[in-house]
Amino acid sequence: MNLTAVAHRVAKAQRVRRYGHAGAVIWLTGLSASGKSTLAMGLEARLLELGYACYCLDGDNVRRGLNANLDFSPKDRTENIRRVGETAALFADAGLICIAAFISPYRADRARARAAAVAVGVGFHEVWLAADLAACEARDPKGLYRRARAGGLHDFTGIDAPYEPPQAPELILETGHESAGQSLDRLLAYVAACLPLA
Repeated sequence: MNLTAVAHRVAKAQRVRRYGHAGAVIWLTGLSASGKSTLAMGLEARLLELGYACYCLDGDNVRRGLNANLDFSPKDRTENIRRVGETAALFADAGLICIAAFISPYRADRARARAAAVAVGVGFHEVWLAADLAACEARDPKGLYRRARAGGLHDFTGIDAPYEPPQAPELILETGHESAGQSLDRLLAYVAACLPLA
């Protein structure tokens, strides 16, 4: 109740001049093993090579620190994405392109993350990695689907917890059918078109 917002002395236009592009949030959502981390880290590397200022927030990495006290219950999933959405918005407000790679299964939570970006005046780009459950389960690089099917992992998205697909994402990547390289090329082309370097 006793909070007073402190205005920055650096305007967005100054940050754009400094970095050569606007800040934004690129939000990758999809089932486990749909390719989020692979594409997010690949995008970060490619953007940096091109001269963009960017940073990737990855689900597993964030849960080791910022959100280490949260589990995978619906309540804690919502809090996980709330914190990440606010953090991503801060990165983008600072002028960076923040790439967020999170299952983020609930539409309302993704809408809240979008609202956090909009509140600070930066773009939010929802990218749905539309690999279906069968494709993701066939990959299963961490063995999580096997554990969930065997009853050793509860509240696992796609098995005994829901995933609500985006209704109007800015970009859909068919990661169940196209190669990681093809998806990355499409993602990079989208970002470069939306956020061209000055």
